[in-house]
Amino acid sequence: MQHGMVDMVMVGADRVTYTGHTATSASLLCDETADDVLLRPGDVANKIGTYLKALAAKDCGVPFYVALGSSAIDWQCKDGVKEIPIEQRAPEEVTEIRGRCADDTVQTVRIVSEDSPAANYAFDVTPGRLVTGLILERGVCSASEAGVLGLYPEKAPAP
Repeated sequence: MQHGMVDMVMVGADRVTYTGHTATSASLLCDETADDVLLRPGDVANKIGTYLKALAAKDCGVPFYVALGSSAIDWQCKDGVKEIPIEQRAPEEVTEIRGRCADDTVQTVRIVSEDSPAANYAFDVTPGRLVTGLILERGVCSASEAGVLGLYPEKAPAP
């Protein structure tokens, strides 16, 4: 950002694969958090919603970068979209709301019908093809296996 290359920062990224899988002219930066994971192919596992931001950025021609530490790289995973189990949280987190009533009591109210099913995913996986680049301690690379291994050649599989 200090060099005028990134105009907007989005905080949060969970997991990125080493092979490349995680509406303006601004550059979008998805910043690191303790939960971020970069998978070997370049995929990024992140808080729910990152995938949609990456899709929107791609559709609008906006560069989408992910910044994270090398300790977040999962060197074993080859395909984040297929290999990462997606945690589901309690559906009540999205089907109910809790608040203070006029009589000063606190109550939980269901905001959908009783027969409405709900899915509440904890994070999603953004494929590397939607990520312009990865920002790591050793530099910036493409969100691909070749890009990540270019910065970390010592992690390349033995021939």
